[in-house]
Amino acid sequence: MPAQNMSSTTVPPRIKRLRAGVRHPGDAEGIGAEDRRHDERFEGGDLSHADLSDVTFERCDLVGLSLHHADLRAATFSESRLERIDAPVLSAPRSVWHDVVVAGSRIGSAELYESGWRSVELVDCKLGYVNLRGATVRDLRLTRCTVDELDLTNAQATRVVFEDTSVDHLVLAGARLAHTDLRGATLRRITSIERLAGATLSPPQLVEMAPLFAAEIGIRVED
Repeated sequence: MPAQNMSSTTVPPRIKRLRAGVRHPGDAEGIGAEDRRHDERFEGGDLSHADLSDVTFERCDLVGLSLHHADLRAATFSESRLERIDAPVLSAPRSVWHDVVVAGSRIGSAELYESGWRSVELVDCKLGYVNLRGATVRDLRLTRCTVDELDLTNAQATRVVFEDTSVDHLVLAGARLAHTDLRGATLRRITSIERLAGATLSPPQLVEMAPLFAAEIGIRVED
């Protein structure tokens, strides 16, 4: 990641450090819809296709779980850590993510539209299609992640930073960005590039993206 300029006016995300605490062993496969789970550690369970709608995890560790096609609609994750999650399809629309770390996880299609994010870190994750359409994202950091497609259509993203992260396709139709730091991102394609207002790019990125800007406004570049 390029060094941050000390005079930069881009405000970094405000990430709250997770508090250490006692986590009691929990039975992952015993979790059901609308459950409220606190101070538990769930490790190694298969929750594929489980109904976990409106479930709440507060101060929990979820480690090595399979969440393929689990219904996490309107679920809440608070002050929790998700590690080595496997989900070819993660279905969590309208979910809430506050003070959360997601690490070392592989997620294919993440349906997270209209969700709310605040103080979230994604670290060493491999992500396919991330659907954040209509989401409100505040204080998000992605570190050493690969993302096939990040869809921010009609989303609001404030204080977001990418560090050593690649995004093959960034979709910004109708997005509203503020203090979104893309200097540490490798971007290969952008849809609705005019919605980059509110983002920060490095000078080399700006040069690399010149053909994208030219194409967007209909400029032909010829020798």
